[in-house]
Amino acid sequence: MGKLVSVIMGIYNCEEYLEEALNCIINQTYTNWEVIMCDDGSKDNTIGVAQKFVDKYPDKFRLLKNEQNMGLNFTLNKCLYEAKGDYIARMDGDDLCSPERFQKEIDVLENNPDIAIVSTDMEFFDENGVWGKTNVNPNPTKLNFIKATPFCHAPCMVRKEAYFSVEGYTVDKRLLRVEDYHLWAKMYANGYKGVNIQEPLYQMRDDRNAQNRRKFKYRINSMYAHFLATKMLNLPIYTYIFCFFPIIKGLVPPFIFNIIRRNKYTTKQS
Repeated sequence: MGKLVSVIMGIYNCEEYLEEALNCIINQTYTNWEVIMCDDGSKDNTIGVAQKFVDKYPDKFRLLKNEQNMGLNFTLNKCLYEAKGDYIARMDGDDLCSPERFQKEIDVLENNPDIAIVSTDMEFFDENGVWGKTNVNPNPTKLNFIKATPFCHAPCMVRKEAYFSVEGYTVDKRLLRVEDYHLWAKMYANGYKGVNIQEPLYQMRDDRNAQNRRKFKYRINSMYAHFLATKMLNLPIYTYIFCFFPIIKGLVPPFIFNIIRRNKYTTKQS
């Protein structure tokens, strides 16, 4: 049957899309998995949609609830400590993934005992369909942390031991929206490493709602996370200057930033 994969999901106000996301997991070619969802204080019927899957597949789905909105780092940790699997996979409640995603990620981990993290390329889509794609580095090193996160968070699969060796996600308001970048830095500082599959096995919803979530305060968080990573990974002194880049990006008017971002990823898709 193969090793158990625990999928951890923080769900929040995704009533409209959650069923489609969970069906992507049900349709995986690799079948030995469990899903631990935690609702982070949704205001819509997200809990109702999630509960339907728990009722229909009680051996596969579990639902946790936060009494109030706590943020993704706290929420994912809550799921993590309930996980029974050897491998921990991520999925967001409004995204999609390919049926072969789990199997291809597991193959990497099973065949490479020195690898703890595996992620993949992502496609971006909105109401009009796919509009762009990432272009991941297949073998990130510490130096790849200088400019940006080396792994896409939502498509990742990670050895459970790597998560627990760094005590999971750091719960800190200053790390909201950049909890994954900080997680990878902690893992690399502890000697773990990862790879990226250069194939878009995950589809991330990137529409107007996603654009509205890119607030300036999270640029400040990104700067803070970069400072922490630069110190933890003993990166060269000159790389501290890159810590200020998120702030510079945050000063660009949102409509211009979105145009630049779309052009960046659309170009890489073609």
